[in-house]
Amino acid sequence: MSTRRVRVPATGKPRMRADGKAAREARSPTNGKAAGTDGKPHANGKPATVDGKPLDGDITPVARPAAANGHGADRPPPSPWRASRERQHDREVKREAVIRAAAHAFNLKGYHNTSLDDIAAALEVTKPTVYYYVTNKEQLLFECFVAGVEQIRASFREVRDQDITGRERLHAVLRHYAKTIASEFGWVMVRVEEQDLSPDMSSHIKAMKSEIDQGIRRLIREGIQDGSIHPCDPKMTAFALAGSLNWIAHWYRENRSMTAAEIADAFITVFDNGLQPRRSARS
Repeated sequence: MSTRRVRVPATGKPRMRADGKAAREARSPTNGKAAGTDGKPHANGKPATVDGKPLDGDITPVARPAAANGHGADRPPPSPWRASRERQHDREVKREAVIRAAAHAFNLKGYHNTSLDDIAAALEVTKPTVYYYVTNKEQLLFECFVAGVEQIRASFREVRDQDITGRERLHAVLRHYAKTIASEFGWVMVRVEEQDLSPDMSSHIKAMKSEIDQGIRRLIREGIQDGSIHPCDPKMTAFALAGSLNWIAHWYRENRSMTAAEIADAFITVFDNGLQPRRSARS
């Protein structure tokens, strides 16, 4: 409830304007009270009032209204930066859903036979909604490849500092590799054609493929050095491993008798039998 504030002269009476109404006085910038009001009784022994209501300086408290958001007025409102982070997280989740839907559609119908309308329909959204997250279908193809490769890159980071042999690190990475190729991203990762992408995107894809290849070679060399992998040519071995795993994308389909994880384990078993150190003929 608002309070009419007046200057209180030494006489204790409010200064009156020509129209007979009490004059308003601005708050003091230093103490927040109306100038001349200190909450103490005046000469007549009564606190200063206007229309029978105490001034802001009086000790009678004024109830603070509750904030519109339901929080008390003495509590700060929710941080707008927290809300911004939540919106950003929500946007990233939706963008990932768009990329996954595109990868599934490309895997099912092929890149050239899939339109953005198909992807929007699968998500039950409008085509402009898809454009909010990507600029065109070419970018969607590129983002699908990146999403799949990032899963393999993450597996390299996971095993980097683990106290295990090189062969065990290699097994862990190859298992992630096989599961990724058997996922909705596998078709894009293996069968994307360079002519479907801009030179800049194609260059990025080549760099990421090279990174994965070099990572597998490095783990093979580590296994050779610690004795967990029989000496072999790291380059040719890496080609053989990646080549066999990549072919999964050509024949694997969801809802078959084996899951992606089971296929990965089956391939690892084959690889492991071929990578075990050989015993000498004398032993």
